[in-house]
Amino acid sequence: MLEKLQIIQQRFDEVSDLIIQPDIISDQKRYVQLNKEYKDLSKLMEKSKVYKELLSNQEEAMEIIKDGSDDEMVEMAKMQLEDAKEQLPTLEEDIKFMLIPKDPEDAKNIVVEIRAGTGGDEASIFAGDLYRMYTKYCSDRGWNASLVDSSEGTAGGFKEIIFEVSGEEVYGTMKFESGVHRVQRVPQTETQGRVHTSAATVMVLPEAEEFDVEVDMNDVRVDYFCSSGPGGQSVNTTYSAVRLTHEPTGIVAQCQDQKSQHKNKDKALKVLRSRLYELELSKKLEADAEKRNSLVSSGDRSAKIRTYNYPQGRVTDHRIGLTLYDLQNIINGDIAKLIDELQLYQNTEKLKEAGEVF
Repeated sequence: MLEKLQIIQQRFDEVSDLIIQPDIISDQKRYVQLNKEYKDLSKLMEKSKVYKELLSNQEEAMEIIKDGSDDEMVEMAKMQLEDAKEQLPTLEEDIKFMLIPKDPEDAKNIVVEIRAGTGGDEASIFAGDLYRMYTKYCSDRGWNASLVDSSEGTAGGFKEIIFEVSGEEVYGTMKFESGVHRVQRVPQTETQGRVHTSAATVMVLPEAEEFDVEVDMNDVRVDYFCSSGPGGQSVNTTYSAVRLTHEPTGIVAQCQDQKSQHKNKDKALKVLRSRLYELELSKKLEADAEKRNSLVSSGDRSAKIRTYNYPQGRVTDHRIGLTLYDLQNIINGDIAKLIDELQLYQNTEKLKEAGEVF
């Protein structure tokens, strides 16, 4: 462990020197990458400092106990030794996890797409419930959620809604939400009181920076049209909405949320870039079955990752077999317990895979 930490210390010193070099500062892509690495290594260096201090305290205490000439000092040394032994195992586990190479996508902002799947009007209403659940969670985390585009359902909710979220470690936290979410409840439109099953698809895409994906605007067809839905007279009568079509792939992105055509184009371009980036990313990750299974992209009920059962007041995540009887709080944005368990599961799997390294 100490040898590994020494290598990390050398890299930290190297990065600390690099990020103040003028040629690095002028290269935005390189500077952003190194700055991110510096922040990550700083956290590890803080843990490393505590770890080394505890090891030093443990060694010092053992020497005093071995000497045994001063009863009072021996008693203090025993307490110091006990304290070190208590803290070291947890600290070692933390450091082991921090030493595992992080997914470079985890620090990115995200674009979230929610689409109503099977279930008609009830699926649209459920898609709206999921949108409110996520925006409430983002607000509680201090993240900023901003609407990009939406298509409203005939009985409420959304046939489709796209929004972007910015903050710290957003993709690393939210990536587990990708997949088909299923709801079991009596729909508002049901007169017989029967429980129906509906589904909505959630896709969480890492937001691509300009230097992640270069979009040749010669390959993009730009269409302008009038916004639909609420927003006032100016929104509905001016050509402020923008649709971008990437002709080589056929990928389409649009935005009609802003009154400014320019702002709508910028937002649509973000979505287009993120979809193209995700397309490349999914090709690279094809060999990773676990990742592939979690990024479900169809609205089929059989490909579900989570079920929200209203009659029983429970939420079940099928990937890790977790059931929580706290549906009302969860649907109101308290999804931290689910996300924490999914992250814990992934971290445990990573530690198992890296076990032979330590």
